[in-house]
Amino acid sequence: MCFCAAASFTAGAVLSLIGVATLKSTKRREEVFFAMIPLLFGLQQFIEGLLWLSFQYEGRLLNVVMTYVFVLFSHVLWPIFVPFSIGHMETVPWRKKVIRGFQLTGIAVAVYLLYFIVRYPITSEIRGHIVYVFPHFHIPPVLVLYIAATCLSALFSSQRIVNLFGALAFVLFVVAFWFYYVAFFSVWCFFAAILSIVIFLHFQFRHAQRSFIQSLIA
Repeated sequence: MCFCAAASFTAGAVLSLIGVATLKSTKRREEVFFAMIPLLFGLQQFIEGLLWLSFQYEGRLLNVVMTYVFVLFSHVLWPIFVPFSIGHMETVPWRKKVIRGFQLTGIAVAVYLLYFIVRYPITSEIRGHIVYVFPHFHIPPVLVLYIAATCLSALFSSQRIVNLFGALAFVLFVVAFWFYYVAFFSVWCFFAAILSIVIFLHFQFRHAQRSFIQSLIA
């Protein structure tokens, strides 16, 4: 989270618990990857918590390591993992093909950004929030392709919960980018808590609904 170490660790713990509960609610193997998203968000919050501590205690090595790990999560993992998890769960053939196109887009963006992560130094600093100094991401075509992979891909799913996930992700991306341009990645990851709750409630509601129907049949 973008405010302090305690907030990040608290968010990480809560999201991790939500993530475990979400995974336990899955009924098909194809759902596991999408259900892992809250848990991954929780891990990302723990990483940023350690990054806050690196500033607080002047841990240079910890700062460098956690900065790169966080950026690998935000800039490389998500554009690949999100469309992959959505496509893996999709059952309608034409929708699956479209989402596969977004997967390839996500891979291309991730590889492009990974090149600059490896090639040039990435730093983080505190300006009220944690700011990740990575100018290559802010190139308009890269932003558009990143949003396409992480947000728009979900709109082509046949499942409403995935559509809602994509729509909320896009809205929160715009809000974070508009109001927190410099630190928007850190802020957007804070908004991930909302997305995690949506995923959790979907699986919980579906599980409760299925149990209710089974009780009626019995």
